[in-house]
Amino acid sequence: MAQMEQWSFPPRFDDGYLPPPQSRYWFPVRETMPPAQREAAILVRLQEVCRYAYERAPFYRRKWDEAGFHPSQLKSLEDFETRVPVVRKTDLRASQAAQPPFGDYLCVAEDEIFHVHGTSGTTGRPTAFAIGRDDWRAIANAHARIMWGMGLRPGDMICVAAVFSLYLGSWGALAGAERLRAKAFPFGAGAPGMSARLAQWLHTMKPAAFYGTPSYAIHLAEVAREEKLDPRDFGLRCLFFSGEPGASVPGVKERIEELYGARVYDSGSMAEMTPWMNVAGTRESSQGMLCWQDIVYTEVCDPATCRRVPYGQRGTPVYTHLERTSQPMIRLLSGDLTLWVNEDNACGRTYPRLPQGIFGRIDDMFTIRGENIYPSEVDAALNQLTGYGGEHRIVITREASMDELLLRVEPSEGLFRDGDAALEGFRRSVAQKLQTVLGVRAQVELVPPGSIPRTDFKARRVIDDREVFRALNAELHRNG
Repeated sequence: MAQMEQWSFPPRFDDGYLPPPQSRYWFPVRETMPPAQREAAILVRLQEVCRYAYERAPFYRRKWDEAGFHPSQLKSLEDFETRVPVVRKTDLRASQAAQPPFGDYLCVAEDEIFHVHGTSGTTGRPTAFAIGRDDWRAIANAHARIMWGMGLRPGDMICVAAVFSLYLGSWGALAGAERLRAKAFPFGAGAPGMSARLAQWLHTMKPAAFYGTPSYAIHLAEVAREEKLDPRDFGLRCLFFSGEPGASVPGVKERIEELYGARVYDSGSMAEMTPWMNVAGTRESSQGMLCWQDIVYTEVCDPATCRRVPYGQRGTPVYTHLERTSQPMIRLLSGDLTLWVNEDNACGRTYPRLPQGIFGRIDDMFTIRGENIYPSEVDAALNQLTGYGGEHRIVITREASMDELLLRVEPSEGLFRDGDAALEGFRRSVAQKLQTVLGVRAQVELVPPGSIPRTDFKARRVIDDREVFRALNAELHRNG
């Protein structure tokens, strides 16, 4: 087996290492080796990771003992995929509730923790992420390595335009930019009026790259034009995104590339799995995401059985850390939906690929009259239409026993000024597009440009009012 550069567990990184500027790869051997050879090395790493977690984390020892699994039984990747039970977010929250604040899957002493991040907790108990100093270095190295694959180099300026809070995406992008020896431009986001100021800063600084969410990039382009600035004049070479689907969605991706005159890269996994860029496009092939299997081992599995599906099929990603030691995630079930393939990549890397990125969370899927629909599919359909103003809301209601779909859509400023006849033609085009692409009939309501609130974080575009109908119906039944 060829030596895999800088690969050990726990990881040991040379923080002064940089590839030659002309090199396509950060680690040429690791990124281009035959998949079977890499999988043999990954098996060795999984054996080490599982032994480490079993010895240090009561959480894993308890869970695996109950499942009848011991790390000594791990002899093949098939053993890993069939014997090791998945971890769900509910498992992590229960562990932290019983052993606050970090749960009994923390594998380092608390005085070794360097950063504390976590989820917002808006839908339940927040989950705390304890990140040791060595893990922070691993995150920075992984992000720098994948930014290199996007064509970014030391000295390039990278604008991080995402909220600096407990959210890990912005901090990971910043750490990666610093490790890359790039010019870090941590603008952040969130305060009123910041978008107009950011547009002015981008026009002045001319950074090479921009990190944020796809919906915010589209909003920022709108604000720039209000400020009489052309986003193409920002001089960006690439924009890379996480936090929401979109950067792999046809129509959305092309629209952002057209707005900025730059390449768009999709990135992301789960906050628990940071580096979130364990899957990302590269400079030569920006469509979809690569699974960087030697950083985070990714399986795409049947959501019902949690068994790996063949290449070419849909499933939910299941992730395992190979370079994290603080709170290592081993077979963490994502709850997202994707499709994976194992075929030649234009960049020469020999990783599997998610050609359509992440479709969205399985929980976000909604069903209208028997048709399963993902919000990203509606985004894609709208972004392929001339005259779309960049924002919409999906409102699901129930009339009698039938589900109904209402789409509130902003037309572009130019179309809005063209008058009623043009707007009616656009409204019919939207309804026909949804019928053709999604197979559902929808009511379409046009609203004035700018009337739907924008966000600089994750866009929430689905309003499901069926629960209101169910509650009212139940109340009527209780009252006779």
